[in-house]
Amino acid sequence: MFRKLGEKPAINTRRRSERERRYASVADLLHPSAAPGKADNVNAYAPVATRPITNKKTTHLRVDALMLLIVFTLIIFGMVMLYSASYDYSLRWYENPSTIFTRQLLFLGVGCVSALFLTFFDYHWFHRLATVIMVGAVALLVAVLFTGETLNGATRTFSGGSIQPSELAKFAIVIYLAVWLFSKRDRLHMIGFGLIPLAIILGLVAGLILVQPDLSAAFTIFMLGGLMFFLGEGDSKQIVALLILVVLIVIFVVVINPTGSDRIKQFVGGLTDPRMASNHVQRSFEAFIRGGWFGVGIGNAETKLTGLPLAPYDSVFAVIGEETGVMGVIFVLGMFSLFLWRGMVIARHAPDHLGSLLAGGLTLWICLEAFLNLAGMVNLVPFTGNALPFFSAGGSHLTATLAAVGILLNISRLSVKSREDNERSFNAVVDLRRRDWRRSVSSSGRSARTAK
Repeated sequence: MFRKLGEKPAINTRRRSERERRYASVADLLHPSAAPGKADNVNAYAPVATRPITNKKTTHLRVDALMLLIVFTLIIFGMVMLYSASYDYSLRWYENPSTIFTRQLLFLGVGCVSALFLTFFDYHWFHRLATVIMVGAVALLVAVLFTGETLNGATRTFSGGSIQPSELAKFAIVIYLAVWLFSKRDRLHMIGFGLIPLAIILGLVAGLILVQPDLSAAFTIFMLGGLMFFLGEGDSKQIVALLILVVLIVIFVVVINPTGSDRIKQFVGGLTDPRMASNHVQRSFEAFIRGGWFGVGIGNAETKLTGLPLAPYDSVFAVIGEETGVMGVIFVLGMFSLFLWRGMVIARHAPDHLGSLLAGGLTLWICLEAFLNLAGMVNLVPFTGNALPFFSAGGSHLTATLAAVGILLNISRLSVKSREDNERSFNAVVDLRRRDWRRSVSSSGRSARTAK
């Protein structure tokens, strides 16, 4: 029953030969066909590091499929509603009922190409490109003051109103602040590295936008700065100080700017009596009342024909309310709520803090624009004139929005890849340890029996 002591070398020799038989040479593993009869044993006994790859191909999408579906739905519904809202407006201004829609289709193509490119463009490259993007946005803001088109008393666009540098500046400020906050994350508690540089960055961009003038875009820039500083885990005292600073700046601008003063007065008056609200809000109320629960049908709205201001731009939500009713409004709110949820999920599962800042900032930017537009149309906040993402006409806004979606999909794709790599490494370690454990148990058992 017990082996003699003299048999131990034979046992070790036999054990070594068995191990050599099990673990084929690297050449055999790399070229199983060169060793007939061994190919079947390779997968069973080879170490994970040298085992031939026999994993099945991944059939699921590496990007966030639900986010992709949400964006696709918003784009399709948005283009349908834009065509309905812009038909008469485009006919009156351009003598062609499809001019605005055709132009939007063109920029939709540009935006989709941008989104596709950014989906497969590693977002870590923004470390090097953030400054270039920010300088380019500032250059456009300066250029529009001298060579831009003056529409409705404001100089803020190029190319017939399709290119608006302030929209591109919002996208650029999120990218730049995400990289800046990530690189200064260990020193944000120091006011010289936190609040003061942030105030300078925001002040420069918002100041150039205010000169155009564009109050809503400047206000959005300040809000994005505060949200990004919060996401970057900035010092709480500095966040409070920044909020106070933003409030003071808004009050100052409203006091000295006639447009801002009128909007605040109309907002306060509309809270007590809808008839005291601005004409824009009153016509929106009329559209929502006419729409009822299920709407009058797509293409059948009347307010867009009887004086609803800027129907394909600021007021497209009122057209949605009239033509699709309360159910259409709930659908739009639900889609943007889902967009916010999936964006935050992508931010939470991002491979690193930079990815979290980018995903969180871009998601909040798009949802903030949507909230300000939706709430402004029903007088829940002062009317700002923000575009409704995926719905309002405007090439630069649509392109920037789709570019942001591309970055979100990029972060989700790299998150899935990172999880798969971690799982593969973990499984490899577990497999090696399990195999080593089996050998160690066998060896110890034999040693124990030999000792007896």
